Amino acid sequence: SMSSYVRDEIVTRIQDETEGVPIRTVKSFLTKIPSVFIIVSKSLTASLPFPVAEAMHIGSLIAAQGYFFPISDHVLSLKDDGSFYRFQAPYFWPSNCWEPENTDYAIYLCKRTMQNKTRLELADYEAENLARLQRAFTRKWEFIFMQAEAQVKIDRKKDRIERKILDSQERAFWDVHRPVPGCVNTTEMDIRKCRRMRNPQRVKKVRTGRTRFTRLWPELLGCQLDRHCMKVSKVAESLMSYTEQYQEYDPFVMSPEPSNPWTSDDLSFWDLEASKDPSQQRVRKWGFSLDEALKDPAGRDQFLKFLQSEFSSENLQFWLAVQDLKRQPLENVAERAQEIWTEFLAEGASSAINLDSHSYERTSANLKDPGRYSYEDAQDHIYKLMKSDSYTRYLRSNAYQELLMAWKKVCVTLC
Repeated sequence: SMSSYVRDEIVTRIQDETEGVPIRTVKSFLTKIPSVFIIVSKSLTASLPFPVAEAMHIGSLIAAQGYFFPISDHVLSLKDDGSFYRFQAPYFWPSNCWEPENTDYAIYLCKRTMQNKTRLELADYEAENLARLQRAFTRKWEFIFMQAEAQVKIDRKKDRIERKILDSQERAFWDVHRPVPGCVNTTEMDIRKCRRMRNPQRVKKVRTGRTRFTRLWPELLGCQLDRHCMKVSKVAESLMSYTEQYQEYDPFVMSPEPSNPWTSDDLSFWDLEASKDPSQQRVRKWGFSLDEALKDPAGRDQFLKFLQSEFSSENLQFWLAVQDLKRQPLENVAERAQEIWTEFLAEGASSAINLDSHSYERTSANLKDPGRYSYEDAQDHIYKLMKSDSYTRYLRSNAYQELLMAWKKVCVTLC
């Protein structure tokens, strides 16, 4: 891992006025984008005395820590594709910052709701976090609200351009410490480093002839240690939230209607669950995650209808085709794999999907010897696209909201 001193020195060199990357204001339609730069391999290697691949790798590690960030999205990664980036203010550098508390995050989110700007609107996951924090800090929420209000008053006195830059830098800081779901949290402690810090004089030799379990367990489990560990409080909070969310769907905890098929001979509950006329309870479950929507046949059909209405159903059709490929007899796999390529990925495909270059190259190489999992990378990429884009739109759509609000009463006739 890279020390904070080395990171700071590299970022300082990249920002050098003469030898660093050029920072400029870009004019776009009806607006200006201040203090941005474009990552180009040549400009990066001019600042860093490394080969292109190594310079890009080091740049990616630094970007993951939030020293500079893309202004178009909130995934802290480095791309050599002409995207605009902005440097983080030294005040927000990980080497200068404390570990922020949930109260700090609550003040920040609350402040965002007070500012009537489209670029500061809360994303879905941020709105959920704000609601969860408001429940957790009920007693001190008035204090949090007052703090947010005071910060908004101070921000309004600043120059418009300066405020726009500072808003993006503050949001990038929270993208590091409270990242977008699915992104790696780089602020978590490395488990091996944690062990060294707690016991720097650890003796490697075994005194009693027995090997310590902490040294054996990766081999016993047949896997490597995860590089990141989580705080117990975060794990407990996540577990409690999951338990509360799924409690009413667990037939062992809540007695289902019309009957519990686990404790009786009446199987009508399972018949209702398999029907294409979903209850409100099933529809509500589709909003938990994209996985829940796709597991339910009715949910999958409704999501597909929504995508067809937007003329963007090819992603889901590709995902379903790959799922079907995994269940095909071995003798049909090669032929079916080629059909999927022709329909979705070949030049001039009838239902072309948008893949990143990495997934496309991996898939193309896999098809030289096709198997059931040749499209694993491509399917994963498409799933993430649907989850971050079309699925969130579906949850806000009239089609889903009408299903959610319609109370479907299930009439049961007992013989």
